[in-house]
Amino acid sequence: MIYISEISNKPLERGNNNNQDQTFDLLEKLNIDFSCVSNDVVETMEECEELDKVLEVEIRKSLLVRNQKKTRYYLVVMPASKRCDMKELALLLDENKLSFASSSDMLSLLNSIPGSLSIMGLINDKDNSVQLVFDKSILDSEYFGCNTGTNKSHLKLKTSDVIDKILPYINHNPIIIDIE
Repeated sequence: MIYISEISNKPLERGNNNNQDQTFDLLEKLNIDFSCVSNDVVETMEECEELDKVLEVEIRKSLLVRNQKKTRYYLVVMPASKRCDMKELALLLDENKLSFASSSDMLSLLNSIPGSLSIMGLINDKDNSVQLVFDKSILDSEYFGCNTGTNKSHLKLKTSDVIDKILPYINHNPIIIDIE
C-alpha cells in the first residue's frame, strides 16, 4: 500500500520539483480548479489504481513513442485499461513503424523521466516537438487524471479544462484516435 496524502484543492509545497511547480503555476494562471494528492513514488498503472480510488478519477496512461527516423514524437494518452498495439497505432498515425522513445528523449523533449510522463510535460515542449494524441474515449469522461510532471503527486482536472484551457495555452492540439 502506498502513502497518499489527503486531497487538497491548493497547490502542493513548491520547490520540491520544477515540473510540479510549473504545473501549479499554470493551473493558477488559467484559474483552473483541481484536486491533488502527494504520494509515494508510483511507476506503474497498477500502482495508480490506489490513487484512482482516492481522487475518484482514472489516472491516464501516457506513452512517448517515435517514428523510425526519430523525426516525429507522439505523446499518446489513453485509459489505463487499454493496451497499445504499436502496429495499430502506427496505422492510425499514418506512420510506417513506431517504437517507444528512450528515457533520454523523454528528458530532452519533456523534462520527464520514465514513470513521470504526463500531459503536463508538454509545458516544457516550447518548440512543439511532440504531437499530443488522445484516445477518443478520454473526451467522454468528465474528469481527467494525471501526474503533475512527477510521479509523486497527481491531479484530478475537468477534461473540458484540459481541452479548452490548458492545451490551447501550451499550444498543443491533440490528434484524436480510437485505440481498440
